[in-house]
Parts: sequence; structure tokens; C-alpha cells
Amino acid sequence: MIEGHRWGVIAILFAAVVWGTTGTAATFAPDVSAAAIGAAAMGVGGIAQALLAGRGILRHRTQLWDQRRLLAIGAISVAIYPLAFYGSMRLAGVTVGTVITIGSAPLLSALIEYLLDRRRLSLRWSIGATVGLLGMGLICLAEGAGHVEMAGGTSVPAGVFLGLIGGFTYALYSWSARKMMLQGTRSSVAMGATFGLGGLMLMPVLLLSGGPFLASWTNAAVGLYMAAVPMFLGYISFGFGLARVEASTATVITLFEPVVAAILAVLIVKERLPPLGWIGVALVIGCLAIITLPLPSWLRRGEPAQPPGVA
Repeated sequence: MIEGHRWGVIAILFAAVVWGTTGTAATFAPDVSAAAIGAAAMGVGGIAQALLAGRGILRHRTQLWDQRRLLAIGAISVAIYPLAFYGSMRLAGVTVGTVITIGSAPLLSALIEYLLDRRRLSLRWSIGATVGLLGMGLICLAEGAGHVEMAGGTSVPAGVFLGLIGGFTYALYSWSARKMMLQGTRSSVAMGATFGLGGLMLMPVLLLSGGPFLASWTNAAVGLYMAAVPMFLGYISFGFGLARVEASTATVITLFEPVVAAILAVLIVKERLPPLGWIGVALVIGCLAIITLPLPSWLRRGEPAQPPGVA
């Protein structure tokens, strides 16, 4: 049991690390648009995930048809998410784009649960949301002061906006997949069907914008890496770990993703963010910790059975 838990932690940590490399990897293909990068990563990777779960999807096709509304919501969100996420990093820089997208997702997830599941918002969520919004505001103020130096970043406010769209769609496809699982669909089937259908939706985008991938071996290598490692292996590893580690623990481990993204952006991409911006980044990461870390028993009164977050 202990050995299984250890391997589960390692698997989730691997997923968080490879997810954190996506923004830096994308900078090695500057001629490839954000839409093409996103379509290659989520499109090809999502179809590969569906093929891996193909037998289960065929066996449960009747159940999936009954859940077609949830499946459609999830698939459309999967198709939009990478376009917004990689667009955010291209406009605002790797650090800001990653932190805003990942930082906003759990907050928006709780809001979705409140609106669609009538799950009340806790005091913890309110505090976390306040801290997160303050952090996002400081990041924008840092850019407004004219002190942000980013490789490829051209507009932080527009990047923040796209990051919020990315966080919302991330939260929405996580919510829909979880609802499918709660209705009896196996996790591999729900995720495989959602990502596979979303991946198919991204194929026209890849066909229209993916030409630069063929212009050089570097561009092609970036596309293959995005699809095979962060998307395919990352999500497979996360699912493996989630079966062996508590959901709350898994969520905390994935907080490592924006940390990896920020470190790589500074060391490799040579991004520079002023102290005010780094305070904002720290507050967004802090908001993640506030809404995901387990509370002591004496503080759990009035809290939901599980903290809201993105699975």
C-alpha cells in the first residue's frame, strides 16, 4: 500500500513537471502560432488518449450517448482550452500565462459548481478568490508600469484575459468529466471520450495553421513533444497517480506546475518580471494553496466534504 502511494506521488509529480515545460517548449517554435501549438498538443494527444481507451469507449457507447450533453460540453472546452492557454503564454509570457490559467481554474471550478450544482461557496473559497484576484491585478500593474520584459510577450492584459478563458474551460471540462464519472462512467472512458472528441474538433485548426511544423525539424520536434509528453504521458501519469493518492494530495502536488514554468521561463526563456509581478505570481500560487491544502480539523466546520478544485 505504501509502495503504491509512493509511485502515485512520483507519477503525479512527473505530470506536474512535464505540464510546466509546455510554455518554454513552445518558445522553441516561434514561427508556429499559438493556435497550431495548442491544436497539436491537445488535438493529437487527445486522439491518442482516446485510442488508448478505445475498447472501453466502444463498450460504453450507449452510456456515453446518454451523457452526450456532458460529453459535448467537455469536448468543446477541451478544444478551446489549448487555444486560450497557449495564446495567453504567447501574449503575456510563459510565467504570467501559466500562473493565471492554473491559478484561476480552481476558483472558476468552484463557481461552476455553485451555479450548476448549487454547491455553496465556502469562506475558504472567498479568501482564496480575493488573494488570487489581488495577485492577477498586481501582475497587470507590473506590466502597466512598463517593467515587464518577456520573450515573445506583447500584451499582458490580453494574455491575462485569455488565461482566464483557459482557466474557465479547464474547469469546465474537469467538471463535465467528473459528472460523467459520478454517473457511473469509468474515468479512462470519460477522459478518453472527452479528449478524443475535443482533439477531433482541433484537427481543422491544425490543418489550417500547422504548416510551420513542417518548416523545420525543430518545429516538428516541438509539436511531437507537446502531443506525446505533456498531453499524452502527462495525463496518463496523472490518472495512474490519482488511483493511488488522495485527490486533495494530488491537487497540492500539481501546484508544482506553475513553479516549474516560472523557473524555466527565467532560466531558459530569459523572461524578467519586476518584484511587483513576482509578488502577484506568489499570491496566485498562494490562492491555489489556500483552496486546495487540507484544513486542520478545527477549521473544517462549515467546509464542503472536499475542497473545490480541478481534478
